[in-house]
Amino acid sequence: MTQNEIKTPLILEIKGNSLDDGPGIRSVIFYKGCPLSCVWCHNPESKKVTVEISFDPKSCIDCGSCREVCPKDALSRGNRFYINRNKCDLCFLCVDVCPSGALERVGKAMTVDDILKKILPDKPFFDTSGGGVTLSGGEPTLFMDFTSQLLKSLKQNKINTLMETCGFFDRNRFLDMLYPYLDIIYFDIKIMDSAAHKKYCGIPNEKILDNFIRLYQKAIHDGKILLPRVPLIPDITDTETNIRGIASFLRNLNITEAALLAYNPLWHEKSDKVGADDPYKNSKVMTSFVENSITEKCKAIFRSAGINEAKS
Repeated sequence: MTQNEIKTPLILEIKGNSLDDGPGIRSVIFYKGCPLSCVWCHNPESKKVTVEISFDPKSCIDCGSCREVCPKDALSRGNRFYINRNKCDLCFLCVDVCPSGALERVGKAMTVDDILKKILPDKPFFDTSGGGVTLSGGEPTLFMDFTSQLLKSLKQNKINTLMETCGFFDRNRFLDMLYPYLDIIYFDIKIMDSAAHKKYCGIPNEKILDNFIRLYQKAIHDGKILLPRVPLIPDITDTETNIRGIASFLRNLNITEAALLAYNPLWHEKSDKVGADDPYKNSKVMTSFVENSITEKCKAIFRSAGINEAKS
């Protein structure tokens, strides 16, 4: 099944009491599925639209219950990620019998009503703190119909809405179905060079940059907040050439605020859990936290272009 054939997303998690994904206290809805395939993805379990099984070796007590019930003989300590995903048919019998939670289902089908029941009890916290709901992922724009319905319902309940997006979407559908119900948009700009963007993110960036330009012009006219964000990935996005290129791009649009997102190397462990290839697992620079001097250099380049740091 292709991504284009899937209309309803799986939800990875609804994280309450978040202070890191927009203003105030927020609930963050993480979608499963993304049109990009960034090699450093901090949520590798969100790349595929389909349900998966994760295995956490640190939680496993090696009781053998999962191996006993697996009809495909897909579980073994001899397997690289414990699960032979070429054999596994996702029957989830192993998940059902696992006493420690080491095996988990990744992705849950939820209706808009299911999500609202989970979120609405926290509305007093949103109202008091100036918070609301953030749609994240994965990529919420991959599921326009569902996301439109969800956003409409949130606005009917007078909840502030924010979306984090990679920017790769059909702009006309976005403007028609999602934009009217969004208060804030966080838009990621990762790499300016299109060939490098394709190498590290799986697709060229022309559509993303064009969407950003057109959307920013409209947001300025409508008085909406659109915040560009740049993830600082060692030796990929945090190079002087790339940071200066992004700063120049933003300056030409008269943008004076952007967010620089710190690198978190803990994603490698998450890749192992879902059996994803990780070419940077043994890379010292990609498995360590970035030195403050490098981050400060990126911030200084932005400041020299008249772009101040915004809290994301």
